[in-house]
Amino acid sequence: MSDVSQSQRLAWRNTAVGAAALATAFIAEQSRSLQEIAWEEKSPTDFVSRVDLGAEQIIRDHFAKEAPEIRIVGEELSAEGGTEEGLVAIVDPLDGTTNFLHGYPNYGVSICVALDGVPQAAAMYDVGRGALYNAIADGGAFVDTTPIHVSINTIPARALIGTGFPFKDVTSADRYVRQLRRLMPEVAGVRRAGAAALDLCDVARGRFDAFWELHLNSWDLAAGVLIIREAGGRVTDMEGNDARLIAGPIVASNGVMHDWFLAKLREED
Repeated sequence: MSDVSQSQRLAWRNTAVGAAALATAFIAEQSRSLQEIAWEEKSPTDFVSRVDLGAEQIIRDHFAKEAPEIRIVGEELSAEGGTEEGLVAIVDPLDGTTNFLHGYPNYGVSICVALDGVPQAAAMYDVGRGALYNAIADGGAFVDTTPIHVSINTIPARALIGTGFPFKDVTSADRYVRQLRRLMPEVAGVRRAGAAALDLCDVARGRFDAFWELHLNSWDLAAGVLIIREAGGRVTDMEGNDARLIAGPIVASNGVMHDWFLAKLREED
């Protein structure tokens, strides 16, 4: 939105960073007593804990204090809100809950501030490894204060690809396996780490050359969409349309191999 100033975007980013930092401190403290944390099932393969709920409440409280005009759409406490109308913070308080509950250090806190469906500011804390990814529209992407950029690789045979399995709804598993089978002989490797928001940041940082998943929720992808774009990459749906901040498939890349990647994913068996 051209009528949004960079100073306003910076203020939104600072609020998001502050909220994410508080949630990160809470999650890090809770990680010291994993055996005492009760698991609750949202579905047979999708879990939530008091840590997810507590982290989201911390984020909500911080926004209520610092930016009360921003509506919150969060995975645990307000998942039904729309993400393409008005000023909204799209929040995943603990991306990679299953990783966290197992002590596998790949989980984080993801926040994106968007206006009428357009991402304006983002903060993503990698709790396990201690990095803060952040970006504002037209202002670049950073790890902490260091600028980041997508990879410059143009050769599929040298590409490292990130992905996410269809674990909640396995009706798309056959399609996913066909896509994986087509890609595996043509790339250097495929990785599934279990926290899509961090996977997208790994594309922005150049660790992955590309990433795809057949279904993500808005809070899984929103921050990563902005961070990748500001790092010079491209994020679309499976048809090649610019990614929206809504649930659905996601295809991300360094940009230069995006068309090849899309064609390979969509190739008929």
